[in-house]
Amino acid sequence: MKKKIRLGVNIDHVATLRNARNEDFPNLLKVASILKDSHVDLITVHLREDRRHIRDKDVEELKNKNYLPLNLEMAATDEMKNICFKTNPFSCCIVPERREELTTEGGLDVKNQLDYLGEFVSDFKDKDIKLSFFVDPEIEQIDAAAKLGVKVVEIHTGKFSLNYNKKNHQSEFNRIERAAEHCLKVGIDCHAGHGLNFDNAGEISSIPNIVELNVGHFLISNALLDGLNITIKKFMKIINHPSI
Repeated sequence: MKKKIRLGVNIDHVATLRNARNEDFPNLLKVASILKDSHVDLITVHLREDRRHIRDKDVEELKNKNYLPLNLEMAATDEMKNICFKTNPFSCCIVPERREELTTEGGLDVKNQLDYLGEFVSDFKDKDIKLSFFVDPEIEQIDAAAKLGVKVVEIHTGKFSLNYNKKNHQSEFNRIERAAEHCLKVGIDCHAGHGLNFDNAGEISSIPNIVELNVGHFLISNALLDGLNITIKKFMKIINHPSI
C-alpha cells in the first residue's frame, strides 16, 4: 500500500497580498484555519531577512494559535536561529537566501559550508525541532547533510518544474529519483518542493521515498480561481493517487 504523502502549504504569498495594503486582510490565521479544515499536514512560512512577506509577528501568532504544525523556513543566521528557538516551531528548514532573488533559486550548498553549518546546527541538538536542509538533488549534498547529523532534506524541484513545461524534464526527474533513493540508504527522510502544480506533482509523488511535499505559490494562486479548499483537495488527491 502506498504511503500517504504529507502536504505542507506555504502561505508566504497570502502575506504578500496582505502587505500590498499594509492591512490585516487576507488574515493569515483565517487561512491557517481553512487549511486545517482541508486536512493538510503542516503550514510552511519563510521568514526572510528583508521581511518581504512573512513577518515576525506572523510566525509567533501561527505558532501560538497552533492550528497546524508550523514549518519555519529560514537562512542560517544567528538572528533567524534566535527567532526559531524563541518560537519553537514543529520543524525548521534551512534554505539559502539572497535579497535580490524573487524566490529561492537553488539548494543550500552544504558540502562547501560544512564548518559553518556544522556549528550552526549543533545548537539544535537539544531542541525539540525537526531540522531539515533544502538541497539540490545531488548525492554529495545529501552526504554532507548526513555527515552533520541532519535527518531530513527537502529536494529542490525547481529545475524539474521548469523543464516539465518544456517536456524536457526526464533527466531532472531521474536526478530527483536517485537523490531520494540515496536518502533512504543514508537514513534521511526525503521531502520535496518548489514549482509543483497539478500537472507535475503526480510524478514527484510517485517516487517511493519522498514522504512530504511543500507547495505554496501555485496553491495560493489557484485558490483565486477555484477557492482554497477545492484547490487543496484536488492537489492532495493528485499526490496520493498519481495515476488518477
